[in-house]
Amino acid sequence: MKRSRGVLLYAGRAVLGCVAVLIVVAGFWSSWGTAQHVLLAKGRDHGSLTVSSCTGKVCTGRYVPSAGSAPHAGLWIDRSTAAKKGERLPVVVRPGSHEAIRTGAAGALHAWVPLGGALLLAALVVAGGLRMTRTAWVAGVAGAGLLVAAFVAL
Repeated sequence: MKRSRGVLLYAGRAVLGCVAVLIVVAGFWSSWGTAQHVLLAKGRDHGSLTVSSCTGKVCTGRYVPSAGSAPHAGLWIDRSTAAKKGERLPVVVRPGSHEAIRTGAAGALHAWVPLGGALLLAALVVAGGLRMTRTAWVAGVAGAGLLVAAFVAL
């Protein structure tokens, strides 16, 4: 009887550890879809987008390519990264699409927002299920710091 409790305890901890790791990996994977274009931007089309109008979830504007980049027409950017009408944003064009992704510190931080949320959620699992409070605090503070930094940068 005593031995089976120990096995169940370790099995429960292993399952919760796997859940916490899965949450963080999913947050990383979700962030990487956009972050790769910001962080590994060499060889991609760069330029600036002057926001002219915003509707729904996207903003459009005039794209001015930088030296060595191809011109693109009909580019749009996610409204959450575009501040206001008339603002000029440094962007990189997602290959094979008409989507512009904000670059620089603000764009990089915004790209990692899903990871920040995943770290916050994983911190709850680590603290509540695994009783590893110090590790949970580190993950939670890192996630909250990333979210706050992205909010301030944008």
